[in-house]
Amino acid sequence: MLFSEIIGQEGLKERLIREVRENRISHARLFLGPEGAGSLPLAIAYAQYVNCGNRSETDPCGKCLSCIKYNKLMHPDLHFVFPVIKSGDAAKEAVSDMFIKEWRAEIIKNPYITYNQWRNVLGTDNKQGSMFVEESREIIRKIGFKAYEAEYKVMIIWMAERMHEKTANKLLKILEEPPEKTLFLLIAESSDLMLPTILSRTQLTHVPKIDSQSLADHLVKSNLCGEQQAADMAHISNGNLAQALAILQSSKDEVLFLDLFIRMMRTCWSVWRNKQAMLELLAWCDEVTSLNRENQKAYLMYCLRMVRENFIQNRRQPQLSFLNEKEHEFSQKFNAFIHPDNVFRLTEELNRAYRHIDANGNKNIVFLDMACKIVVLLKNQG
Repeated sequence: MLFSEIIGQEGLKERLIREVRENRISHARLFLGPEGAGSLPLAIAYAQYVNCGNRSETDPCGKCLSCIKYNKLMHPDLHFVFPVIKSGDAAKEAVSDMFIKEWRAEIIKNPYITYNQWRNVLGTDNKQGSMFVEESREIIRKIGFKAYEAEYKVMIIWMAERMHEKTANKLLKILEEPPEKTLFLLIAESSDLMLPTILSRTQLTHVPKIDSQSLADHLVKSNLCGEQQAADMAHISNGNLAQALAILQSSKDEVLFLDLFIRMMRTCWSVWRNKQAMLELLAWCDEVTSLNRENQKAYLMYCLRMVRENFIQNRRQPQLSFLNEKEHEFSQKFNAFIHPDNVFRLTEELNRAYRHIDANGNKNIVFLDMACKIVVLLKNQG
């Protein structure tokens, strides 16, 4: 992974490169940034730059023996740890090495991978991944070896906040006093879920969201969409590449999503004046729960966008809104129902529904509860 392949993050890349060239390499670093910002590719590029045999002032050479092996994620001194799923007879022994082949293939294809995308690779909808106690023993064992051919041994721990507490506690000593020429690169999206003792032993590197221009440029250069749509996607996704790609992928579903959104809002509004509308709302719930889980999540993301765009329309700021022709036609009258008195609560309820669906909550209860909350929130027209 080259720094030049990473989208945006120019200031951070320059700082990381400067620290290496000035020989200020921290033995334990935490890349803390939101989903889709590029924390993992940054960590890999940083490790590759550290061990490159012919690095330039701005990038690894990409051609030396070390870089060739890093490009394939198969360098003997590069180790990965990531959430895994307990399953079957191997439940007590589940470690990252059991899934390393799938991990390498997926990261080479998609270095901006999200946690849920990795769970899909593992093939589970119900279980949450973690790093179990056996993983800590593997980490300590690997770090105890001398570097095989690189200057530094590198241990990249992805989604470190999902590390089991017992696992994290067993790593405290080695994080504080690692063997010479050893790098721990932790990657996390939320420091709140990490042990303070882990945080205190790492140098914090904040990874910001990708700036809109860099994200839009990447979408255009990758031939994923035109300039105007790329600008729209960069704006809507708020610097999250994974979300921008998901929105582009689901664009074919937008006709269905708009229809579901219109019927949801019209039916929720009608419940107050027509008891028959409650039956229509139940029918709507049956339809949306017939979608698969990923499409349900995509629909909720679409609803969040529509609430935001209609609120902007309500505030008479059309230059900040991005709606297609059919969405705009509906929103001309509907935007009056999204106002300062309910927009935050609506957003909160949609986000809550998304979290519950993501956590495999009962879809029928989640969507019916959300719809009933929307009924109440739409009562006051503002």
